[in-house]
Amino acid sequence: MINFVLIAVCIVAGMVLKATKSIHPDAHKGINTWILYLALPAVSFKYLPYIHWTTEMLFPIVATFLISVFGFLFIMFYSKSKGYSRRSRSTMELVSSYSNTSFIGFPLVSAFYGESLLSVAVICDQTMFFALSTLGIIAAVKGGSTSGKVSAKFILKRLITFPPLIGCILALVLSQFIDFSWAEPVFDKLAATVSPLALFSVGLQLKFNGWKKLIPQMSVSMLYKLILAPAITLAFALLIGIKGDIARITIFEAAMPTVLTSSIIAEQFLLNTKLTNLTIGFSIIVGLFTSAIWYEIIEYFF
Repeated sequence: MINFVLIAVCIVAGMVLKATKSIHPDAHKGINTWILYLALPAVSFKYLPYIHWTTEMLFPIVATFLISVFGFLFIMFYSKSKGYSRRSRSTMELVSSYSNTSFIGFPLVSAFYGESLLSVAVICDQTMFFALSTLGIIAAVKGGSTSGKVSAKFILKRLITFPPLIGCILALVLSQFIDFSWAEPVFDKLAATVSPLALFSVGLQLKFNGWKKLIPQMSVSMLYKLILAPAITLAFALLIGIKGDIARITIFEAAMPTVLTSSIIAEQFLLNTKLTNLTIGFSIIVGLFTSAIWYEIIEYFF
């Protein structure tokens, strides 16, 4: 119960402080910098060195890319049937296919399953970022530029300069040669800041103005993100016979709201930022309820 109270308090606090102008309008940027450069890498060092790697650990990786591909196809057919522009289509692809696996996912995984299973959530999160930084960026460039071209060098630069991904790789590699048990108290303290600060940052960035005109696009995006994506992951797990905690966390993370980074990418590549921000905001609110439903569904099957 304390985790749900934490989620509500942190998000509402961010919304209230922003509404009352009690905090700098760009305060979330500094908070996000702390999370990206210190807190999330600390999560990797806290959990990844202790993962027992098996072939089943490939499931979160494959499932995350599967969701992205199906999201691309789903939005492509829907956009063509409605006659949407390439810009609108790319925006919808961005907000439909990628989950908020860390800022919202980590707190909810902790609330429903306990912090010990964050190790699986970290794998989901890093894979999601990899998919967003490749497939997502390609979609954004095609929708926001006149040439529609994106270089492999540009994608590679985004990947190798992203702090959480660097932290993930270092945690996996260095732990094979160095015993980091002496630093565990430090990692614990830094990792503990992820949930409250991330949720507070979410509250600072939520925007709900002008939502009525975009209900059709938001509804379709949330239909895929909150219902179809976890359903596809569940079906995939049953099809190949993956069970246990790996299946549970992967499906649960697939049911998370739209990733916040999509807003940054949409702004960078001149996509529909209003649609992006509104979908993020509403998907978080709706996702808090649908995640509880998916928890019951997952427990029924696994």
